[in-house]
Amino acid sequence: MSITVAVTGGIGAGKSTVTALLAERGAVVVDSDRLAREVVGSGTPGLAAIAERFGTGVISADGSLDRPALAAIVFADPVSRKALEGITHPLIRARFAQLQADAPVGSVVVNDIPLLTTADAAAAFHLVIGVGAPEDVRIRRLVGRGLAAADARARIAAQIDDEARQALCDVWVDNGATPEHTRGQALPLWSRLAGFAANHRAGRAAARGGPVLVPYDPQWPATARRLIARVHAAVGDHRVDHIGSTAVPGLASKDVIDLQLTVADLAQAEVFAPLLTAAGFPRLPDYTRDTPHDFRYDRDGHHETHPDDWRKAFHANSDPGQSINLHLRVRDSPNWAWSLRFRDWLRSDAGARSDYLALKEQTELVHGQDAGVDGYADAKEDFLARSDARIGAWADSVGWSPG
Repeated sequence: MSITVAVTGGIGAGKSTVTALLAERGAVVVDSDRLAREVVGSGTPGLAAIAERFGTGVISADGSLDRPALAAIVFADPVSRKALEGITHPLIRARFAQLQADAPVGSVVVNDIPLLTTADAAAAFHLVIGVGAPEDVRIRRLVGRGLAAADARARIAAQIDDEARQALCDVWVDNGATPEHTRGQALPLWSRLAGFAANHRAGRAAARGGPVLVPYDPQWPATARRLIARVHAAVGDHRVDHIGSTAVPGLASKDVIDLQLTVADLAQAEVFAPLLTAAGFPRLPDYTRDTPHDFRYDRDGHHETHPDDWRKAFHANSDPGQSINLHLRVRDSPNWAWSLRFRDWLRSDAGARSDYLALKEQTELVHGQDAGVDGYADAKEDFLARSDARIGAWADSVGWSPG
């Protein structure tokens, strides 16, 4: 079992520099450009599909692909470029999967992949590292490789820009300055990747420190979207919500992304457990239920609930670089709806946010040095219980529903 890491960036950004640094530390590096040539080699189904789509004019006399002829077509026409990607990308992914399977157990398998353009493609990897550099630096590098400046600009323009690329990336490396600057950013990644691989192989969660509050990070929603995409890649298109404090704009929080995966029942959570573990979200079997609250929502409209109605499954992160709480709760159960309602109350009520922040800050003073977060979580329960009536009144006033 290995973890897969994509290293992506625009042409001339210097992806190979970063992958070489990771290879020095022990990563198994797969070059997508080499795979791209391999899957359209002479006599391959990929080459036959290209000839059918683009005509025999892109086939050389010796039966190989005439790359300049094909490039002249696809770089001038976005529709043709998409058609080519539709042929080659599935073949490249399949070949990469085979190479991953052949890698030693516990490896960090790095794919140098320039054409990572969608959230679904990024979600197929355990982690995505982006490499960027200013456009003038990239053009200078490409001209140094023998490309005309106008062609370099055209090729850069044909790819997604760095702003769109960064939304797909968990880590961003600035490769626009000196090699020493790049090395200083890239090499510390190895500790994270090696730790991720070791945790993943063992099926365990990464160690966490005590509960330390940090200011609201505007990147938390984007991080949550990437993690949700990975959950979807693992278990299919089931509802996943970003909940907890990091889902409330402006609210200080522990740097932990809380997600809620909706399941039909806890038997489905058992089916999902190995799939999520393989995706980097191992199960923590000791956490099986939430604290019951005086909650006025369930599927039958009853006002009383049983403690068994608050059961759940709970997964965390193997990646030591990003803490995640993944709660698997049954659709329409009290704890499923309570989590959504509490988030929405905090989002809509400035006074609630202020009161909750004051509690969190006081609790951090008491439990900030704890080895885990259980003391911090337990200390908040009194506030949550005292807030139930207040939350219920707010929900009634706005006609809240879990959607």
